[in-house]
Amino acid sequence: MYRIGKEEIAAVARVIESKQIFKVGGLNEVFNFENELCEKIGAEKAIMMTSGKASLISALIGMGIGPGDQVIVPGYTYIASAMAIVAVGAIPVIAEIDDTLTIDIKDIEKKITSHTKAIIPVHIQGFPCNMDAICALAKKHNLFVLEDACQADGGSYHGKRLATIGDAGAFSFNFFKIVSAGEGGALVTDNREIFERAYIYHDSSAIAFFGNQLDGVGTVPFCGVQYRANEVSAAIMREQLKKMDDIIADLRANKKTVMDALAADFAFAPSNDIKGDCGTTLTFKFDTIDEAAKFEEYIGGTRPINTGKHVYSHWTPILEKRGALHPLMDPFKMEANKDIIPEYSKDMCPKTLDILSKNVYVSVNPDWTKEDMEKLVAKCKAFK
Repeated sequence: MYRIGKEEIAAVARVIESKQIFKVGGLNEVFNFENELCEKIGAEKAIMMTSGKASLISALIGMGIGPGDQVIVPGYTYIASAMAIVAVGAIPVIAEIDDTLTIDIKDIEKKITSHTKAIIPVHIQGFPCNMDAICALAKKHNLFVLEDACQADGGSYHGKRLATIGDAGAFSFNFFKIVSAGEGGALVTDNREIFERAYIYHDSSAIAFFGNQLDGVGTVPFCGVQYRANEVSAAIMREQLKKMDDIIADLRANKKTVMDALAADFAFAPSNDIKGDCGTTLTFKFDTIDEAAKFEEYIGGTRPINTGKHVYSHWTPILEKRGALHPLMDPFKMEANKDIIPEYSKDMCPKTLDILSKNVYVSVNPDWTKEDMEKLVAKCKAFK
């Protein structure tokens, strides 16, 4: 989270003073946020939920994905992206990343089988994936594309907002994201069938019994879970949404200022669309692991190889094929999946591990002053 203040305090007060903090029957903060999000990013439907992971799971359910299906996910993303696949009974297939630190289109194609049903491109650190190539490949093989934009709220690719390019997309609004209510998420889609199924699934115990939420929904209700958002979080997010574009504009401007000043001294990771990049992260690229490690320590940055559960080699439950506590609910033990489970290992994506070891992240702050950036540039140059 970057900016929060009096506007969010007033929004929360408005909800509390109404004494109607439940989603239905109050001030309609959740429904208003969903509509405002759609208008902001150019999506037809949005569902606010409890987390980004909840949004990914609900989207996969909406796509009809389950036992017997494989879903391709990059080896560099938070473990929640892979766990969402397991949560619906499907099997994650882990693909390499390329120099942009996003999923490698060439490796995606190698990993496609007759059981593949979807690709989850992850716009990690707000870096846009190569969505033209991914969508073309998905169309060729009749696959769904579920964009994980949980670290890319407000980003874009060739002028189109991230999460609106594939069949569905997911955002996260937890504390570490560009805009935040402390926790939360949203699914967005233009696909009516995905929307209806996800809508029922995300709140199956209440959606048919409170208000007129199922008006116009043709999908027959089924049993799901409870990822329902509340009015307080939605009120905060309505204010955060107003600030999102200004935050991103300042992040991008500050990132560009530093990159331009260091262009003659350092290499930076390439981008699939630098103009659409969220601007949260400077990515210094080095030729050797040793040089990257030295710069990491010197500058106080982070090599992505050291980010724990964001790297597939730390996805212990996935690598050890422990998908659920009860064995009959574990996708790795299901009869439908017995012939489609890959052999996972910590070294299965060597290219990914190499790339993550040779890049160093330095976080960008939208509120940096000119002096802040000059100090950073000077310190970086002194490393050379």
